[in-house]
Amino acid sequence: MKNNPYKNFLKEELILRDHLAIDRTILANERTILAYIRTSLAVIAAGATLIHFFDAVWIKTFGIFLVLFGTAIIVVGIGRFKKMQKSINQIKRS
Repeated sequence: MKNNPYKNFLKEELILRDHLAIDRTILANERTILAYIRTSLAVIAAGATLIHFFDAVWIKTFGIFLVLFGTAIIVVGIGRFKKMQKSINQIKRS
């Protein structure tokens, strides 16, 4: 990883404050993925509602767009979560 903020640290050099900061970062990363999931589910549910309850073609088209957009949100969220998790795990292993 080219922008890994943890690459310059060795596990033996870390003090308690650093370990706690890493723990906070892990929790923040988990909160972030949960926010991505929550947002994507809301967007997908809105799109499904438009598709199910309305007959106008443009509204159904917009509903399909929302479902696809919600799916894209979760894909981006998982990608960012995995990238950050990999960065965090590098410092925990070193």
